[in-house]
Amino acid sequence: MTDLLLQPAVLGLAMVVTFMILIMTKRMSAIAALLVVPIGFGLLAGAGAGLGEMILQGVGQVAPTALMLSFAVLYFAIMMDAGLFDPLVNKVLAIVGEDPLRISLGTAILAMLVSIDGDGTTTALIVITAFLPVYRRVGMNPLILATLLGLANALMNYVPWGGPSARAAAAVHVDLADVVGPLLPAMGVGLLGILGLALLFGKSERERLAFAPAARSDPGGAITPLPPVADAERAAIRRPKLFWFNLVLTVGLILGMILGLAPLPVLMMGAFAVAATVNYPKVSDQKARLAAHADNVVNVVVLLFAAGAFTGILNGTGMSGAMANAALAVIPPQIGPFLAPITALISMPLTFVMSNDAYYFGVVPVIANAAAGFGIEPAAIARASLIGQPVHSMSPLLAPIYLACGLLGVDVADAQRFALKWAVLISLLVLGAAMLTGAIPVVG
Repeated sequence: MTDLLLQPAVLGLAMVVTFMILIMTKRMSAIAALLVVPIGFGLLAGAGAGLGEMILQGVGQVAPTALMLSFAVLYFAIMMDAGLFDPLVNKVLAIVGEDPLRISLGTAILAMLVSIDGDGTTTALIVITAFLPVYRRVGMNPLILATLLGLANALMNYVPWGGPSARAAAAVHVDLADVVGPLLPAMGVGLLGILGLALLFGKSERERLAFAPAARSDPGGAITPLPPVADAERAAIRRPKLFWFNLVLTVGLILGMILGLAPLPVLMMGAFAVAATVNYPKVSDQKARLAAHADNVVNVVVLLFAAGAFTGILNGTGMSGAMANAALAVIPPQIGPFLAPITALISMPLTFVMSNDAYYFGVVPVIANAAAGFGIEPAAIARASLIGQPVHSMSPLLAPIYLACGLLGVDVADAQRFALKWAVLISLLVLGAAMLTGAIPVVG
């Protein structure tokens, strides 16, 4: 009996389950659990002398991703500080007027633009602050705002510096570009789907509110743009004169990543250096900006390094391979070639009831190892694991949903009931596009 309990497959399963229970019950933080749990089970597996090398190897594999993310967080934080998105917000508000259709489309477009920094909390604050007064004045359903906001942010989190993509790549030890790049066309289809949904919401609200576009001769004039920053400290860090420079730099950075002009960490480091130097030439100002966003950087980087230690021990002790072999033994051969789309489908319910950390570091590596036995690349499983993110955005485990619902004055349960069916629809749309483009393969 003791020998059975110490089998690599059993130990690996127990390690993953223990990790998931600890973080889902909030007995430990994800960072601490990613370190303590694998070390403990590594000792049980008799790998005491080799644990250090396993941890260093795992950390080394995620180091490029951690490097890229650290500078990505700082770059987009500087863009926010400099006010890159302020004119965009004002312009969108000036265009939408009091037409529910325009307001709905404007909500989706602004949420997509602001979500480029990969932070759900920032997106919620900016979009809700800009649009909630408009929704209230016109009488539109605020649940529409919550739905479009959540779906747009979820899909935009596919970007390389988004948390889910980084976790998926780190969990299966593949290059981040190999995960995100092939998924971009499907992501574009999903964003078009969200715009279509916004169009549907807008037409429905036009009918409900009996809005007649022809009756409004100046639909844009009724909306007052966002007021200038009143707080002296925030006003001091804005750089409105550098708006066009920052916009061109950001667009160039994104194009460079899409075209693969250089490794992602190199592009992000260079863009950050240029942005910091041009926007805040004084060294003291640069230090202040770094200090203001240090917490976000540390949290992201430490989490990824801890994840590297976790997967390093999981792989180094043979637990991962043993679990994959055990899974292969029970998976019918007929199902094996479909593991990538199956992973995409189950990502919807799993990410709704699990945190991203538990899912990506606990479940995805096991699926990826099992899928490898059927000739499915780990990167394909990583891409498939991202499909459920629109559904995950409605999860009760996420802080941004409580922030958004609190700002909107709606109940979380009401928001979930209204939005979940649309989240599932968008996820299925992205899955279909990903299968058509080959990003999520079926191995024949």
